[in-house]
This record gives sequence, C-alpha cells and structure tokens, in this order.
Amino acid sequence: MSAGLLWPAGGPPLRTGAILVDAVGRIEAVGPDAAVPRPPDARLDHYPNAVLLPGLVNVHTHLELTHLRGRVPETDFFAWIQQVRRCKEAFTPGAYLDAAVAGVQEAWRNGITCVGDTGTSRAGALAMARLGGRGVAYQEAIAPRPEDARDAFSRLLATVDDLRAQMTPEVTIGVSPHAPYTVSHDLYQLIAAHVRVERLPVAAHIAESAAESAFVVAGTGPFAELWRARGIALRPAYPSPVALLERMGLLQTGFLAIHAVRVDAADLTRLRRAGCAVAACPRSNARHGHGEAPVARYLEAGLPVGLGTDSVASVGDLDLLAEARLAMRLAGLSPDEALRLATVGGAAALGLDQDIGTLALGKWADLCVIPVDPAVGRDPGSAARAVLESGGAAVLATYVAGRRVYRADTAISLDPSP
Repeated sequence: MSAGLLWPAGGPPLRTGAILVDAVGRIEAVGPDAAVPRPPDARLDHYPNAVLLPGLVNVHTHLELTHLRGRVPETDFFAWIQQVRRCKEAFTPGAYLDAAVAGVQEAWRNGITCVGDTGTSRAGALAMARLGGRGVAYQEAIAPRPEDARDAFSRLLATVDDLRAQMTPEVTIGVSPHAPYTVSHDLYQLIAAHVRVERLPVAAHIAESAAESAFVVAGTGPFAELWRARGIALRPAYPSPVALLERMGLLQTGFLAIHAVRVDAADLTRLRRAGCAVAACPRSNARHGHGEAPVARYLEAGLPVGLGTDSVASVGDLDLLAEARLAMRLAGLSPDEALRLATVGGAAALGLDQDIGTLALGKWADLCVIPVDPAVGRDPGSAARAVLESGGAAVLATYVAGRRVYRADTAISLDPSP
C-alpha cells in the first residue's frame, strides 16, 4: 500500500511512501514508493492525499461500557462511579458483548489498532478475538472485603484460564485489581505474587482522584464513608496510593499505572525504580476534575507512557488523537512527541513495541490512514501536526496485520478476508 506521505514514527516522514505486507501480515518492505517491491499478485491500496502511519494504540479503555455513552452525566467522580456501577448491574452477558463489539469497531473507525482494555466481564477479550483485533485484555478483580479475597482470586484465575483458551494470538490476557477503594490488601497481595511468578500483564487504576488519595492517606472522604457504611475495616494509612501498591508488591516491571495523576517526587521514584509504565487519560481526568498527569516528568524519567481514552461513559468517544492534542498542550510537547505517545509510546506501555508502534521491517502491519495535504513537509513536526489536526473522525482506513478492518465508505464486516 502507498500514500502521499508516510509517517513511520521511527524516522522522518517520506513523500510517496509505501509498505509491502507479507502473507502473514508483517511488514516486508517500507520506504519510498519507487524503492518498495510491487509483486504482481499484491493488492495495491493507494491513498495519494493522505498520510500512512502506525495504528494508534489506546492503552486504557473499557470496551464493555460502550453502550453507556451519554447515560452517566455526573462529573463528580464518586457520584459518577456509583452510577456506572448501577448501570452495569442491569447488563446481561449479551449486552456486555454487544457493547464491546461496538467498542472495537469504534476504535477501528478512529484509527486505533490495539487496545488496552479493562473490564469486569469477559466481553472485551471475546470481542477482540471474535473480530480479529489486537490488544491486552485486563480482567478486573473487585473485592474490598478481606474475607472475600481468596474466593475473588480463585474466580479471577479461573476466568483468566478460560479466556486464554479462547484467545487468538493477537489478544493477550492480563489482570487488573481495580483500585484501592475496591480491592482489599489481601487481594492485592495474592494478585501481586501470582503475576510476578506467571509474568502476566497487570494494570490498575491508581492515583487518579482526590477522593482516592483521601481514602488511602487519611481514611477520609466518600470512599472511606462507603467502606464504613458497609462494615469494612480501613487499613493503616500510606503516604500515597502509589506507596500502597509498592507495599502490596504490585509495582513491578511492566505494571501499567492507569491515570497516575496525583503523584509526587517519591511516587515518581517508586514507579521508575520498579520499571512501571503509565496510561495517561487527559480528557477523562479533565472531565472529572482530577488534575493533570505529569506526562513530561514521566517522559524525562524514562517511563513508557501511552495515551488512553478511558471509557465512552467518561469522555463520549474513542478519539485518541483528541487525547494526544490535549496531552500536547498540557505537557508542552511537540506534535511529533504527542503523536508518538499515541503510537510507539502506547505500544511500549503495553509491552508490545517489538511488534507494533512503528512502521519497520518485521513488525505487524497495523496501520491507519488519515487525509492530509502531502505538501505539509518532510519534517516530523509538520506531518504530526497535520495528523493531530485532522482527528480520529477523519480516518480513511485502518489495518490490523495487513487486513483492512475499516474503510470510511464501507461497513465493518466480521469476514477475516481483506
């Protein structure tokens, strides 16, 4: 396939760039159109007035909540999360799966080829496997009562084993103890010990809100009041939510810290020392008044950082380029740096950068195509700025492992053929 401009994320943009995809969906050749072989049996997809770039990587969302778009108007975080819980209680397994399928399809329409999905149902993983998507599906564990920890842990392991048996090679199963206000210390410790031995991907919501910090540090606020009302004992205070996870043993290489807004210098040291990655969700944080994740400081410290949309129940859509634009403004990034967060940065945060995130030989041909004027220039900043300004709604086509899963003028099909 070829385009008027190619932005590889691993080098300068190329005018009239092209990619040759092999039979299994990996990049066999990439470079100027005239230099890339064109076998006689190869299908040619040509986009003369567009840029071809790596597929976007949404490191944090909740596909199972796609049907809650516009149904949770609360902005106060505690009220919002309680309303989401009430809405979920009315969901059937079929409704969860329908929502997740719609979420995968919406991701493709926005140029997203890989998702870090988090959910309590199995729907996100099943939807990605059914549609031929790529991602890491973090199965959530929620059990605030210490006496429920072992049962919750056993259910989690059974679900993980069951899902692994049903997955395609493109979908990895991980685990996610949800957050300090929904997970007991006992459950944290059981999960931490297990993932360390089994090397499972692990993620958790952490350091997201003022209410969470008040709960962990001082045993106050709405989450603490809820625990007391339910007769759940509060545990000893910790300096911060990140310090709590360190004590529980959950901070380890590859741990994905979701949101990670309310951190100080000591927390940054904890995350860096453990080899953690960060999922920054700028629009969700803004909507709920959480503040700004210190993205620039994370990058300076060498942490892998990717961008997440969070759920459509929070921000209304899965436009990762909107997240990149806001991250660029808040963190003082260049357009090239912001777009790298949405591509190779996200791939690194999910531990997948050896296979996706840049347009390079041997990597999977996960791509998206966005209309831009090819005359924007060869420097990375001009090309990236044009992509960011176009936005997710402008995506012309999306490919996963060389298979076109979305084209702007066609419906998405479950048919695995190109």
